[in-house]
Amino acid sequence: MKAVVFTLGCKVNDVESGSIIRGLKDMGWEVSRELSPADLYIINTCAVTAEAERKSRQTIARAQKFNSNAKVLVCGCASQKNANSFLEKDGVFAVVGAKGKNRILEIVESGFEERFRGGQVCDEEGVYEEMPLPECLKTRNFVKIQDGCNRFCAYCVIPYLRGRSRSRSVESAKAEILQSTALETVITGIDLSAYKDGERDICDLLLAVKDADTRIRLGSMEVSMITPRFLQTLQSVKRFAPQFHLSLQSGSNEVLKSMNRHYTREEYLEKCKAIYEAFPSAGITTDIIVGFPTETEEDFLDSLRIIEEAGFSQIHAFPYSPREGTNAFRKYKELSAEVKKERVERILQAGAKQKENYLRAFIGKRLEIVPERFDGAYTEGYAGNYIRVYAEGETEKRPTQVCVEELFRDGVKAKIIGD
Repeated sequence: MKAVVFTLGCKVNDVESGSIIRGLKDMGWEVSRELSPADLYIINTCAVTAEAERKSRQTIARAQKFNSNAKVLVCGCASQKNANSFLEKDGVFAVVGAKGKNRILEIVESGFEERFRGGQVCDEEGVYEEMPLPECLKTRNFVKIQDGCNRFCAYCVIPYLRGRSRSRSVESAKAEILQSTALETVITGIDLSAYKDGERDICDLLLAVKDADTRIRLGSMEVSMITPRFLQTLQSVKRFAPQFHLSLQSGSNEVLKSMNRHYTREEYLEKCKAIYEAFPSAGITTDIIVGFPTETEEDFLDSLRIIEEAGFSQIHAFPYSPREGTNAFRKYKELSAEVKKERVERILQAGAKQKENYLRAFIGKRLEIVPERFDGAYTEGYAGNYIRVYAEGETEKRPTQVCVEELFRDGVKAKIIGD
C-alpha cells in the first residue's frame, strides 16, 4: 500500500509530516512526499495567507487526479480554521486540525474505522504533543521543540489555530538532536523565543547540545531572543551555523505598533549590531510584510531603508493578506492590490541589491559548506551563514571547505579546497 504525505506551509508543518511518514512506514506503508499514484493521500495544510488556504483545498483535487478512489485525510492550519471547506470535498474521509495530528496515525492504524469518519478537529490546548521521531535525512534534519504562539500579532491567524505556546522537554529535544546523523540539524518551532521547560529556556537546551557533531541552525527568531546571554550561548556551540532569521515585518515604528509587534526599528537595528559583533560573518535574513493597512508611503520607505541599514543577507517580502478573525481584519480597510503589488516589487529589488552587496564581501574568502546535491557540474550546498554555494566538481557528503570566487546564480561560485 502506498501513501503520499503532501505538505504546504512552514517548516513546522514539514517536521510534523515527517513524523506522520515515520509512523506510516512503521505500519508497513510505502510513503512519498510528492503527489503521485497512491492509495492514501494525507494533505498537511497551511492558512498563513488566503492563497495558502486556496492551494490547500486545490491539492485535494490534484491528488484525486492520480486516484479518484483513494482515501484522503486532511490536517493542518487551514483545516483547523475551516474544517467544513474540506469535509465537503468528495473523497475526504476525515479532517484533523493543526493540533492532535497523531490522530492521523490512529485513523490509518484502525483501518479507517467508521467512528473516525468526518471532522476530528481538536480544540484542546493541552501540553506539547510528542509525535514519532521524523525521518533523519542525510543532509538536513529538522527538530521541532515548540508549538503554538502567544503573541497575537494583528495580522496573524496562527495563534487562533495552533493554540497557546507549549514546549517539548529539554531531555526529549536533546536526545533527538544528539542522535541526529544529518550533517545539519535545524531547531524549529512556531515561536522559538517562547521555548520554556519549567525554568529552562532555549539557552539551556543549546548548552545541552553544544558539543553535537551535527551543525546546529536555528529557525525563525524574535527580536526578544537576542540578548547577551543568548549570543554567548551560541558562541559556545561547537558547530553553530551563524544565520539569524530575525523577524522584522516592517521598518516603520508606526506600522510595527499597529501590527502589535513589541519593538521599534531602533531596537531591531541594535539587535543586528549585537549579532554582527558576536558573529562578524553572520547572515541576517528576515520577513517583511508589505502593504499593511496602516502603511503609508513614508512608512514603506522606512522598510526600504532598513534593508541596507540592517545589512540583510536576504529578505522574504510578501503582500499583506487579510485573515478573518484577526485584529487587523476587524479594524482596518485593506490597501489596494495595485499599491501592494508595486511596493512588493520595489522592496524585492532593494532586497536583491542588498543580497548582492552581502555576497560580494565573501569573494576570496573561505567558507565551510554542507553539500546537498551534485548537478553534474557543481556541488550545491549552504554555508553556515546560509550563503548558497556552487562548488565546481563533486565532493563527498561531508562538511567541505571552499573558497568563494564570484557571484553565481542565486549565490556564489566557489572552488573546493579540502579540509
